[in-house]
Amino acid sequence: MSDENGSTPGGASVVRVWDLPTRLFHWLLAAAVVAQLITGNIGGNAMPWHFRVGYLIFALLLFRLVWGVVGGHWSRFASFAYGPSSIVRYLRGRPLGGDLFHVGHNPLGSVSVFAMLVLLAAQVATGLVADDEIANVGPLNRYVSSSVAMAATAWHKGPGKVLIVLLVVLHIGAIVFYRWRLNNNLVRPMLDGDKRLSAPAPASVDDRLARVRALAIVVVCALLVTAVVNLAG
Repeated sequence: MSDENGSTPGGASVVRVWDLPTRLFHWLLAAAVVAQLITGNIGGNAMPWHFRVGYLIFALLLFRLVWGVVGGHWSRFASFAYGPSSIVRYLRGRPLGGDLFHVGHNPLGSVSVFAMLVLLAAQVATGLVADDEIANVGPLNRYVSSSVAMAATAWHKGPGKVLIVLLVVLHIGAIVFYRWRLNNNLVRPMLDGDKRLSAPAPASVDDRLARVRALAIVVVCALLVTAVVNLAG
């Protein structure tokens, strides 16, 4: 139980780390990635859904790109764009006084986040121009040469898919490791948004105005994705 300032009887501070838009993005993206792996492996009649979920991921990535600039404090890329020296300090367990690795994404987590965003962006881009030479063609396929389409399809169905699966496995493994070996629950803050910290830290704004702004961004991103997909027509 905390008081009106977010402090608890034990001296800890409850800090809003993950705003609601970030949490919804996280869980929607996780569900979408799982859906893509399933529908992609099934193929056939599941492929229309594979495309639809792909467009959803496209919109989610656009939203995260914008939210990484204007979102809550710990959702902004600037808060977890760590340099090599920060990663080394984290691995050695020797943080400086200003390092807040324990609040938002830690340096290793940030590498995983950026890697996942880049890989998913590559999957979306290659999916948009892919052609499996059977029955499924990306909506922007006609704008690229056949050699580019073949290379994109090979990446999309091969290395790109494998790398994403590996990242997912590593992500789940890290969650288990932090929970059982370091007694650090990474899932709960992504559900309720809050972390109990031993010292105060900057909080992410998560009020009604921020959520309305996020919704407006989502609408614009959805419209942009619709416009891109409709270029096929």
